[in-house]
Amino acid sequence: MTTDPLDQQCINMLRFLSVDMVQKANSGHPGLPLGAAPMAYVLWTRYLKHNPRNPDWADRDRFVLSAGHGSALLYSLLFATGYALSLDDIRQFRKWGSKAPGHPERGHTPGVEVTTGPLGQGMANAVGMAMGEAQLAARYNREGHTPVNHRTWAIVSDGDLMEGVAAEAASLAGHLRLNKLTCLYDDNYVTLSAGTDITFSEDRAARFEAYGWHTVRVDDGNDLAAIDEALQAACAETIRPSLILVRTHLGYGSPEQDSFKAHGSPLGADNVRKTKQNLGWPTEPDFLLPKEALAHLRSALDSGAQLQHAWGERMQAFTSELPDLAGELAHRLRSDLPPRWDADIALFPPHAKGMATRVASGEVMNAIAPRLPTLSGGSADLDPSTKTALKGLGDFNPMPTPDEDEQGSDGGGWGYQGRNFHFGVREHAMGAIANGLAAHGGFVPYASTFLIFSDYMRPAIRLAALMQLHVVYVFTHDSIALGEDGPTHQPVEQLANLRAIPNLTVIRPCDANETAAAWRVAVESRARPVALVLTRQDLPTLDRQRYSKADGLRNGGYILADAPDGKPVLILIASGSEVSLILQAAERLQAEGIAVRCVSMPSWELFDAQTHAARDAVLPPSVSARLAVELGVGQGWHRYVGDGGDVLSVEEFGASAPASVLLEKYGFTVDNVCLRARALLKHAEE
Repeated sequence: MTTDPLDQQCINMLRFLSVDMVQKANSGHPGLPLGAAPMAYVLWTRYLKHNPRNPDWADRDRFVLSAGHGSALLYSLLFATGYALSLDDIRQFRKWGSKAPGHPERGHTPGVEVTTGPLGQGMANAVGMAMGEAQLAARYNREGHTPVNHRTWAIVSDGDLMEGVAAEAASLAGHLRLNKLTCLYDDNYVTLSAGTDITFSEDRAARFEAYGWHTVRVDDGNDLAAIDEALQAACAETIRPSLILVRTHLGYGSPEQDSFKAHGSPLGADNVRKTKQNLGWPTEPDFLLPKEALAHLRSALDSGAQLQHAWGERMQAFTSELPDLAGELAHRLRSDLPPRWDADIALFPPHAKGMATRVASGEVMNAIAPRLPTLSGGSADLDPSTKTALKGLGDFNPMPTPDEDEQGSDGGGWGYQGRNFHFGVREHAMGAIANGLAAHGGFVPYASTFLIFSDYMRPAIRLAALMQLHVVYVFTHDSIALGEDGPTHQPVEQLANLRAIPNLTVIRPCDANETAAAWRVAVESRARPVALVLTRQDLPTLDRQRYSKADGLRNGGYILADAPDGKPVLILIASGSEVSLILQAAERLQAEGIAVRCVSMPSWELFDAQTHAARDAVLPPSVSARLAVELGVGQGWHRYVGDGGDVLSVEEFGASAPASVLLEKYGFTVDNVCLRARALLKHAEE
């Protein structure tokens, strides 16, 4: 094996920029950059289509460092190839305000596609990005025109492959035949605390082959020719995603090579010096930048500009020949909402029985989808229950073979142009894939399951909130009122869990028209994910001539029904299905001469975003008798009811019984609401 001296100099520069970052910060992971720098170098200089001057160029290749603990290597690559990341920035690795934080953060560092660090999530994000490219290409590419033509690359670690979310995503990627997805596996036999033999002895290549992946082994992670050949083979693959297993050495060249000690701790000044000596690198100065190596890597500036210019010319020709299609694509890539995108949302008439908010949600989705091509998504094998199928808009799947079972199709044919993503029973991957779709651009992705299984999605939801991604979660079966399935399926703490996540908007509408308003808010949201929390059971569709307009939902909390003189002595507050309950209780209390205000509070986050005066207008400080009613734990409601208020809630795990029985047993009846309300008033008078 021979390596061109300039290639070797570039690789060592990347290695030691990374090592020096970690050493200066006295914090970080030097082992991965030392071992994985060669594969990253070959990918970034010979295959990755990118423009450092425009990190958001629409047709760039997407690169995900799923092994986010090796962030120093990514920052070295970004700096060396000319992104807006300075030497001073990387000298401040892991320091307050640095553009080089401990793990890669989307929106914080130019060129970072997704926030990674929680292992497995980045790999699943990459699957979502590859799905996004495939759908856009199928929808917009035409003979002679390829406005969408890019690849998705990831560097993954042992930890990524161990995490269940990556296994789910890899299984789906193989089924979907995402041939433009390639993962380079840093196969170094070492984890943070041990060798992999202690926990991880399966044949990883055979496992991925069983998933339907193309696999290639590179026996020496320093063999650039072998890495190049493997990448060529991945690019030539037409029906399978690729996993390239690159045998590397953690902490290559250091005294701690192949030891877990090199994984998550600085090498120490003495070992840094020895590592540089072992690899023929000057020991001084730190952050050495040989002119020839830097110039070679910075050639990405010119080549990237040329690549983007060529794409621009293709786009001009595409626009000239197919202006309507090109205009739609341009709108998608800019995340613009089409004019009158919500024009077909119907007004739901008053109805005593009404409908479940999951049913209303399905009707709204199918009303807006034809006018909103960005809306794509699916459920974890629950479309019939969550009502999230986009009817007639196609199933995102490889074309079926003769006699293949197509039951469960949503109509419109199978193919990559389909807007219904079938995730299977894979909530973990579904959440992370939705993040990848949103990060890719051109999508308002939605992901759906029962509220109880939001627990499975919580890591991805948290990352969506952290990355400020526009993802919509459709959670149904939102309370113990789902009935006989019992406590394993009855969510009691999940609303509190979701409300605890910063930058996530949680909306729990009380009827069909609030559900329509909730979808408007969800689609219009840009820099945050939205969780819609919906019922299985029917709810009355309120008469909005009698009660306030459903658009009050935009304020998070609004006066739905008020005391006759607008001067209540008691306030009842609820969201979702419990709103109709407090309205019934209010009628009885009003008949007793008690001045009651009913407040629908579908979203704490939207309510808290209002001015102090607006919040006080809904919940006047002078009224201390406040009762919140929610079919879940009461955690958090005390901020709205205050010291003089009370919360009717469910503080245990529920039970298996019909919904009507459960509601009675747990006190969600008109009689009990009135009883608790009178007790509050009595206490206020004492």
